[in-house]
Amino acid sequence: MNFWQLIIAECKAILTDKAIMTTLFGGVLFYSILYPSPYLYEVPTEQPVVVVDQDNSSLSRLLIRHADASAKIKILANVSSIDEAQTWIEEGKAHGLLVIPPNFRRDLMLGKGATLSYGGDASYFLIYAAVVEGLVNAGIDASKQVQFIGLLARGQNPQLAQQAINSVSLNSVPAFNPSLGYTPYVVPGLFLLILHQTLLIGTGILGASQWRKPGYWQQVRPVTLVLARLSVFMMIYALFSSYYLGYCFYWYKVTVIAPVLEVGLFMLPFLLATAALGIYLSSYFYRRELPTQLYLLVSMPILFVSGFVWPVELIPQPLVLASQAIPAVPAIMGMIELGQLGSGWLAIMPKWLQLWGLFAVFATMAIMAISDKQKDFKIES
Repeated sequence: MNFWQLIIAECKAILTDKAIMTTLFGGVLFYSILYPSPYLYEVPTEQPVVVVDQDNSSLSRLLIRHADASAKIKILANVSSIDEAQTWIEEGKAHGLLVIPPNFRRDLMLGKGATLSYGGDASYFLIYAAVVEGLVNAGIDASKQVQFIGLLARGQNPQLAQQAINSVSLNSVPAFNPSLGYTPYVVPGLFLLILHQTLLIGTGILGASQWRKPGYWQQVRPVTLVLARLSVFMMIYALFSSYYLGYCFYWYKVTVIAPVLEVGLFMLPFLLATAALGIYLSSYFYRRELPTQLYLLVSMPILFVSGFVWPVELIPQPLVLASQAIPAVPAIMGMIELGQLGSGWLAIMPKWLQLWGLFAVFATMAIMAISDKQKDFKIES
């Protein structure tokens, strides 16, 4: 069997396997729609909030009106106690609460401090952040109103009083995520993780299916088999990568600053290293369902140690160092730096070289593992 016949045999083995086809084509298409869909509106608004007004003064009512005027939140009701507010949140009627303490107006008018208490359902961090941001801004507005009244009472000119209250004006311009939305933030890294995991699952299922029965994989040298398998999966994932980094990024309005050539050059060692790792690990699977179960189980840990959803400074250093052997970890941060943060090629060069090094190591290990499998199968036969 020559190399091109082996390529055809590999393509046939992949295309006729329903589990692999479902994982590769079905999974990639399904996840491209499933993951971003809950966040298409980018920024949560009009989150329901209940108020526990223990002061019931003109200033507390002003604060409630300021909160209700915020685009982030919507005041649903004024309840009698914190326990009742908690019941609203537990039943899903509200996502947050604002507690105005007794003597709120009196303490502020006397120049004393007053503490507003906020709370909410932190199960959905975007919603929780919207609730807290809306309530904090409302508290700041009420505080400025009190300061303005105090300055007027001392005989201050209204225009000068207004300038004194708003002496500093912030002009915040987002540099890398203009919409400040969740989709441009999470999609670039998440899509690379999906490519990584589905590629591992596909190579794992194919290997687990073949190692337990005779076939063409015994008739070729291990090096030739690894090269052919890498070539076939690279052709498939070149298409998937173009779909994710091209059409999907355009559809979800994800900004890509880097040139297409640089993106392709960076993706090349990432896909090769992932495919080689998948071929090597497939030698340890004897049941077809195990790759899917294992790789789905480790998806979330990989996502966190990659560093774009959780600061690496808060992750144990040994775990961070160990994660560098996973191709997705340097690839995710490297692609974000290259495509979204505008880093030059020299800045991500260490990660690019790291991926090539991982490919060389995993390809060697895959060749050795297949050689052992061929020997073991001959002995058993």
